[in-house]
Amino acid sequence: MTSERSFWRWLGLTLLAAGPPVLAFAVVASTGYLPGWIAALSAFGVSATAGGLAFVLLGNIEELVRYANAVLKHVQDRDQALPPTPLPWLGESIAQSLELLARGQDESVNRLSTSFANLERAVEALPSPILLVSAERVIIRANRAAEAMLGVGLKGRDLAAVLRNANFLKAVEAAIETGAHTALEFSTPLPVERNFLAHIEPLPAPAADGSKLVLALVDQTLARRTDQMRADFVANASHEIRTPLATLIGFIETLQGPARDDRDARERFLAIMADNASRMARLVDDLLSLSKIEMNEHAPPTDQVDPVAIARSAANNLAWQAKNRRVGIEFETPAEPLLVVGDESELTLAIQNLIGNAIKYGREGGRVTVRVARAGTAPGSVGWRLTELGAVALSVDDEGEGIPREHLPRLTERFYRIDTARSRQLGGTGLGLAIVTHIMNRHRGALGIESTLGKGSTFTLYLEPAEANQPN
Repeated sequence: MTSERSFWRWLGLTLLAAGPPVLAFAVVASTGYLPGWIAALSAFGVSATAGGLAFVLLGNIEELVRYANAVLKHVQDRDQALPPTPLPWLGESIAQSLELLARGQDESVNRLSTSFANLERAVEALPSPILLVSAERVIIRANRAAEAMLGVGLKGRDLAAVLRNANFLKAVEAAIETGAHTALEFSTPLPVERNFLAHIEPLPAPAADGSKLVLALVDQTLARRTDQMRADFVANASHEIRTPLATLIGFIETLQGPARDDRDARERFLAIMADNASRMARLVDDLLSLSKIEMNEHAPPTDQVDPVAIARSAANNLAWQAKNRRVGIEFETPAEPLLVVGDESELTLAIQNLIGNAIKYGREGGRVTVRVARAGTAPGSVGWRLTELGAVALSVDDEGEGIPREHLPRLTERFYRIDTARSRQLGGTGLGLAIVTHIMNRHRGALGIESTLGKGSTFTLYLEPAEANQPN
């Protein structure tokens, strides 16, 4: 079909070029001014020349068209090599112009690619989370900060599955419909509450990858918690410190006044003052520990630590306390090495609080058992997927009186005590289990509590196995 079409093009071009001269020779020959055979020979020569020129011209044009198509393919697909410049005499200059155009296009594309790559690197390096979202609320792209904050594998997920807040999602839909910039504050409750300031910027037209919105998130969790902790610290500390401080002030005034020369009263009062000062010191230490943990609660740890070593270290720290109450500490641990994802200092503090409570509130002369084992389930929800690896359970058993069922839901509240007088007598601040709970929140783990009246209680930390955090 192509050769047939080329033939008819050649024939048409030949007739167009040779037709007028042949017609002129025919007219001249008909008048007798030119012999017929000369006119026929001349017409043949003109036709042959026109045919040859038409053949060369069509060849140049077809070659030029083929080259132009090859250049177009190169522009559309840069993996397609740029063909060499053809050398037909008629199309050479045009072909060279096309080649210059293609090379200029290559340079422009290279510059755009470099600029785009630099822009992508800049967006990846931004400390604030950036999300590109389609008109259907599907995440098209997320920078490193976004994946560090919201989790890996964000691309292709629905925005509602990542940031679950009704007001935020309504603002995103409104920005898509109106095309207007929006900024709002919102919070997400799980796995721990986090506060964000979101800047929602719609694009004038969808990008080539389908992006319609640019979302910039500012994590305000730390600032909000700092303000809340400041208020809580003032309220709680003023309440708990008021009594021992009043006691100290009263005894100091007594020693400065009526009991100035009473040696027995002075010795007795100084002992009470020392107990109250120690109580305030423990309270301040626990409040500071709790504040520090809360400040970092939104950022889960990533280190791999040995729970058995941590439990033994915590028990060694409390050996003097166990000796005073004649309590034995026993361990039941697995034979194979076991690692969990966690912060060593915080987990040491958590297990130390549990062992310390077991020693204080357990039976004097009894036994405290520390167990480390794998568990297939965990109470409530944890911040990792419970695969076949399950969880690592670190539990502490005591032989105390047990805890009445009605008290179990409130044990982890700040300053909550079942027996306030006994707790203070034993040196408790009412913050130990609250500290453990916040440590578990930061570790995306869980605290389980079981108790049987007359037999004792079991407190269990459920932690993420290190193997579950390994990339596939």
